[in-house]
Amino acid sequence: MSVLDVIEVQEMSEPSFRESVDLMFNRAVALMDLAPGLEEKIRVCNATYTVRFGVRLRGKVQTFTGYRSVHSDHMEPVKGGIRYALSVHQDEVEALAALMTYKCALVEAPFGGSKGGLCIDPRMYDEHELEQITRRFAYELAKRDLIHPSQNVPAPDMGTGEREMAWIADQYARMNTTDINAKACVTGKPLNAGGIAGRVEATGRGVQYALREFFRHPADIAAANLVGKLGDQRIIVQGLGNVGYHAAKFLSEEDGAKIIGIIEHDGALHDPEGLNVDAVRDWIVKHGGVEGYPDAVHAKEGAEVLEEACDILIPAALEGVINLTNAERINAKLIIEAANGPVTAGADDILRKKGVVIIPDMYANAGGVTVSYFEWVKNLSHIRFGRMQRRQEEARHQLVIDELEQLSEVMGRTWSVSDGFREKYLRGADELELVRSGLDDTMRIAYQAMRTVWHGRDDVEDLRTAAYLVAIEKVAASYRAKGL
Repeated sequence: MSVLDVIEVQEMSEPSFRESVDLMFNRAVALMDLAPGLEEKIRVCNATYTVRFGVRLRGKVQTFTGYRSVHSDHMEPVKGGIRYALSVHQDEVEALAALMTYKCALVEAPFGGSKGGLCIDPRMYDEHELEQITRRFAYELAKRDLIHPSQNVPAPDMGTGEREMAWIADQYARMNTTDINAKACVTGKPLNAGGIAGRVEATGRGVQYALREFFRHPADIAAANLVGKLGDQRIIVQGLGNVGYHAAKFLSEEDGAKIIGIIEHDGALHDPEGLNVDAVRDWIVKHGGVEGYPDAVHAKEGAEVLEEACDILIPAALEGVINLTNAERINAKLIIEAANGPVTAGADDILRKKGVVIIPDMYANAGGVTVSYFEWVKNLSHIRFGRMQRRQEEARHQLVIDELEQLSEVMGRTWSVSDGFREKYLRGADELELVRSGLDDTMRIAYQAMRTVWHGRDDVEDLRTAAYLVAIEKVAASYRAKGL
């Protein structure tokens, strides 16, 4: 029975995010031969902790509810972001934790899956109040070892960022004054608090690298009914937050793609000639939305632009934006899921039958956890990347240039390299270049693992199933190594 048939049995009710993850998991494991009971062990969430705590604010005690879910500890520490949103609830956190397990396995980040959330609208509090709330939440998690460099390592997610991660790291350090690895208790920190260059842009950069790898394979381009290079494509982005902004910026400025639509909470902008991503972002920061932006057509209903014809659609905001109500009207050839779970299980089935290729979330938005892994390693090694070898690389390259120039003099010729080449060749890789190199390599290898299954098995029709098969097999191998 297909996923769509299951949904029809459920009277066409839209599956929840948690149900969507389980349905997609079940579709993949049906094609595997796992040991009895191992499928259930991998699927279920190990534990979810609910914490309720009070903070004195504005003359009274306010009570907050937070969650930290550990889906799988086949590897430790477990890894996953903390989001601040009023929509946070246990099922959502557990679904996100499950995706983190599969995501880490797919990109070979040595973590189990976890996720956290606090039911709060961060816009309703000033910075000092948010710091009080965040520190108390961190205290409640840390005293239960739900924040710990070797057990559970959070990161930013929707509604949180570098600032909140710095507060959490400092709170953990205050509680563990002799832990030399305290900075590794959380990733996504600012550089001056133990962060790593390139982390803020990492998820958006990962989307760019994923698309670049997709367009290196003519068979995959043909499968999506696309033509030309990445720079020839017309792209619509849903959500211009951190991920959507960086993905759109890099794809337009570095690859030459045309961003023809941007969808936000107060409507959408559309311009077939292409939008200036930075200009739109600046307008949103200043005015709180896209309404009133002067250089494009504004649609009050974002769904109108979501369903516009385009080559690539990048949903980069909340889960479930493409669902049973609009899947038939989606007019993109390729969807890359920059957000977690933006396409429901029912919509996924409809889109696949329409011939739309979907690059799944567990791969497409793995840039964040990949660079978080690099930050965690940096914190444990207590040295920034490039510090030991950068100048040695420069000196070695200088020897080559000097030898070539001396050789040209011996041969009676005047030869020297151009200043531009000299500067680029002699410069040793700094931390940002090494981070981007590592992220690019990770995204390439993970994609190749998926497409090998996608094109190599007759019973695998799409990249999402291929991604689940690769990830689940790696998790199963870890459990088998533990003796399960």
